[in-house]
Amino acid sequence: MPFRRSVLGLVSVGLAYLSTGVAQAETYQIDPVHSSVQFTIRHLVSRTTGKFTAVSGTIVYDPKDQAKASVQAVIKTTRVNTENEMRDKHLRTPDFLDVEKYPEITYQSTKVETQGDKLLVTGDLTMHGITRTIQLPIEVLGLGTHPRNNTPVAGFTASITLKRSEYGVNSWVDQAGVLGDDVQVTLNIEAGAETAK
Repeated sequence: MPFRRSVLGLVSVGLAYLSTGVAQAETYQIDPVHSSVQFTIRHLVSRTTGKFTAVSGTIVYDPKDQAKASVQAVIKTTRVNTENEMRDKHLRTPDFLDVEKYPEITYQSTKVETQGDKLLVTGDLTMHGITRTIQLPIEVLGLGTHPRNNTPVAGFTASITLKRSEYGVNSWVDQAGVLGDDVQVTLNIEAGAETAK
């Protein structure tokens, strides 16, 4: 019995030692100050750009086990900004975003795959009351440590083209074809760990 207890003790110590060397997924909170959701759309023969200035959410990421990553994000539609007050007011109406009825755009990942140096993140995008499954090709810009609070920080970017008609953001009668249907969206995200290490 003493021998058996000794062996079990050594095994337990060994497992504990091995577990300390296993990388753990880090949970990051999106930093709204250093993150942006930008979009561009055709207007007549040129392009108009804008952004949403309020984005929040959580990213779980482990560089050694990328397939277990996850993303959850919320964008406030009231915070649309194209640097034109009249246009922004129009975008908030039922003609487009209808922000009183649909104050948020949300994204929840369901699967993550790797392709070269990119993460292919499949998830559900809900906008204007309509949910569709999309795939975001996310590039990891880097991992580091924030110099001010010594917490882990991570950077990500992604670009995708969405059709506003697929989300019902096309109520405005546009017989002259002033606006395009394709909206190019670019995400630049900086996120910090929840707690210091």
